Amino acid sequence: MNTVVTSKEEILKTSRELIREQGWSAVSIRSVAASCGVSVGSIYNYFDSKAALVGATVESVWCEIFHRPEDGAVFQDTQACIIWMYGRMEYGCKQYPGFFTLHSLGFMREDKSDGRRRMQQTWQHILEGLCSVLKRDRNVRPDAFTEHFTAEQFADVLFSLMLSALLRQDYDPSAVLEIVRRTLY
Repeated sequence: MNTVVTSKEEILKTSRELIREQGWSAVSIRSVAASCGVSVGSIYNYFDSKAALVGATVESVWCEIFHRPEDGAVFQDTQACIIWMYGRMEYGCKQYPGFFTLHSLGFMREDKSDGRRRMQQTWQHILEGLCSVLKRDRNVRPDAFTEHFTAEQFADVLFSLMLSALLRQDYDPSAVLEIVRRTLY
């Protein structure tokens, strides 16, 4: 048996594979160690508890789902970005069934503040990216945003609609795209 894991990333990759194959309940210090072919102590070198392992795994799943696309043009156009985001949400639900609802409910039980912090950081990153796209999109009317209706506020509305779609497992962006068209163009 190996006593040293190649990297923290290898542990997280193995954790994601366990989730895809067996579901979220399969992730534990022991199961990840066995799948990595290392001792339990080796996992503890990187994660001091199951909650830390699961929290890092949740974060790595978010990163896998919403990794930056090869085509940077996605982040120049609001509609292209929304279509890409809905596609990534669908990918995430297929790869990690129940992830979007389970991690925010079940995983935060063990360490509520860390789970909530990780989820909020990820959501904030996505929200900031969406806002950046809105500001960069050359198709947006110059008068679309004002001091009373900002790009940040509209990004928040769009993101709320996307989160609602996630809970419904509705990956058709057409309603949100229509709102964008009517509001910005």
